[in-house]
Amino acid sequence: MGDLVTMDDLSDDEITQILDEAERLVPVAEGRVSLPLLEGKVLANMFFENSTRTRMSFETAMKRLGGEVLNFSSVGTSVSKGETLYDTMQMIDGYADVAAIRHPKQGAAQYSADSVNIPILNAGDGSGNHPTQTMLDLFTIRQAQDKIENLRVILVGDLRYGRTVHSLSHALTRFGSSLVLVSPPSLRMPSEIVTDLRNSGCEILETENFKEQLVSADVIYMTRIQKERFPDDDEYSKVAGIYKLTSSDLTNVKENLIVMHPLPRVDEIDSSVDKTKHSRYFQQAFNGVPTRMALLCRSLGVSVPKKVK
Repeated sequence: MGDLVTMDDLSDDEITQILDEAERLVPVAEGRVSLPLLEGKVLANMFFENSTRTRMSFETAMKRLGGEVLNFSSVGTSVSKGETLYDTMQMIDGYADVAAIRHPKQGAAQYSADSVNIPILNAGDGSGNHPTQTMLDLFTIRQAQDKIENLRVILVGDLRYGRTVHSLSHALTRFGSSLVLVSPPSLRMPSEIVTDLRNSGCEILETENFKEQLVSADVIYMTRIQKERFPDDDEYSKVAGIYKLTSSDLTNVKENLIVMHPLPRVDEIDSSVDKTKHSRYFQQAFNGVPTRMALLCRSLGVSVPKKVK
């Protein structure tokens, strides 16, 4: 049993093992195979921020494995009466066997993990980390490229507040990838993260120019400019819509290039890209189900069979 608050909670071998298990669980995620590994277990979905894919994929993952789900939001609960996060988590500790938490404050997942006995899966804490998203991203990359090692990955957009790229960049570095960080100056990757990545041996290029980097990329990871993270609308309006990928931009790219996005998108990927062989963001969203299945099993100490029939 174990928490997953940051990617540091997983060794390289554990990452590979979880990806292998997620691959075996795909037929279960698709509903073609019944495998009630988590029957009798209860997941608490603790979402203090809005979510579509993360919340629903956790719920689908738990139910496909025979478990039950308690869905929590700050609306309609005692949080609206002033209940503290600590007190809320004490209640959940008695109601569920595992909890996935999304919270607007960075550090909330670690605080929750320190407060309770059940395992905690960080489903996004402010502009901090989003390790379960990173795991499904790695799964998507390996699915398309047959590896996660030694790739050239372009991260585009909101690299300052984007918790998905914070977690993913560290994970990719561990497997020898080089990174191109594309953003306006106001949304650059935090300097402390860049320093950590470079100190670990990662080759990094920081630039504002997007299109000229496409030809050498194995993965393009687009992100939304997150209006909700900005202190005021004027700052947001200066960078909104600054990068946009269209199908015509993909003319001379590598044959096996994939385009990813954690979603939701606004206008950073034109719909013309959806029909190209390079788009992977909708498959990426589905991949949250088998990946989170594997993570739930890990947290609850349940083994995934070597063969799933």
